Amino acid sequence: MNGFRFSHGLAIVAIAIPAVARPLHAQDTHMETARRVLSTTPLFDGHNDLPWAIRESASAPRDVAAYDLRGAVPGHTDIARLRRGMVGAQFWSVYIPPAGAGAATTQLEQIDIAKQVFARYPDAFEEALTPDAVLDAFGRGRIASIIGMEGGHAIENSLGALRAFYGMGARYLTLTRSANTDWADSGTDELKHDGLTEFGREVIREMNRLGMLVDLSHTSPGTMHDVLDVSEAPVIFSHSSVRAVVDHPRNVPDDVLRRLAANGGVIMITFVPSFINNAVKDWQALPEADRQRTPEPRATMADVIAHLEHARRVAGVDHIGIGSDFDGITSVPVGLEDVSTYPALFAELARRGWSEADLRKLAGENVLRAWRQAETAAARVQRLRGPSTATIQQLDRARTEDGTVQAGATGAGS
Repeated sequence: MNGFRFSHGLAIVAIAIPAVARPLHAQDTHMETARRVLSTTPLFDGHNDLPWAIRESASAPRDVAAYDLRGAVPGHTDIARLRRGMVGAQFWSVYIPPAGAGAATTQLEQIDIAKQVFARYPDAFEEALTPDAVLDAFGRGRIASIIGMEGGHAIENSLGALRAFYGMGARYLTLTRSANTDWADSGTDELKHDGLTEFGREVIREMNRLGMLVDLSHTSPGTMHDVLDVSEAPVIFSHSSVRAVVDHPRNVPDDVLRRLAANGGVIMITFVPSFINNAVKDWQALPEADRQRTPEPRATMADVIAHLEHARRVAGVDHIGIGSDFDGITSVPVGLEDVSTYPALFAELARRGWSEADLRKLAGENVLRAWRQAETAAARVQRLRGPSTATIQQLDRARTEDGTVQAGATGAGS
């Protein structure tokens, strides 16, 4: 299709900032490799928070026209830098805060912002609802644009709402964020459910039926394992790194990475400095007064490489991608400052000996393969069952005051 190479493999990103200068011709050769790869395989980033950056704009909140993506913007993302970065496809995060009432309404507003962006710049963005549509948009020189919901609280414990959001174009759901939902444990909150509740399992089954990717970023290891027990389709981590390199609760343990390979899923390594660099993580844990006296350390490309290479060793080259979290972070790694920097990353990987086949897997082939397999699983599941009518009241009815599910809760619904 449009001359693209698409395999069922995976690629890994390994980058380092060299201590000594290299000959210009060598740099050019590696950059030529990077550009050749990214011009024929869509670079598919798992997580960018541009819609929230527009919502929170200091000068004109929520005003898509005022946040002019053809000009200079305060964040990490605009059209010129996306083009320089050779971005071919993007999961645009429609993040909403985890606390407070009206989560579904806020989610609708964020989807509206994303769709306004797609409509305002049709020569740059094209909404894509399937992997084939991603490749078609890429072949026309557009950035294939897909909505990813960040935070399961947005469905307000309703499978009908989940289906409605899928109908609006959401193609992944991050089950939790910094706080637990009523049916799944977050990795950064006090554990209440020991993973998924029975209703949480029904959410996964319904997502599988729809063909909606389950995103395990932000979840606890217990939730990760429960999802891998239940899911009939590959899962993703849209923006996470690995715990063996940096012991941060947002990162993924090795036992999960090994199961991810068996599941067929993809971990999209993030650029969040405190997730990828121990010194930054430790600095952020200091009391405010100590942070004021201590210069903030900087993460670098080399940190991203370390996570990519560890994930490759444990999960395999077919199960790694990139999930930057641009416009969702306030500091960035040296060498990966904004969306224009991806070619430099791929050139450095080429310098380190990455084959073009592996670079293509990393760029987009892996996540497209996982998404295709989720669609195949959905077609199979839809032949077996219709939309679930289960409710959280039915499935998780017996609870203690702190929300822990007690024995005796009923089983799954239809």
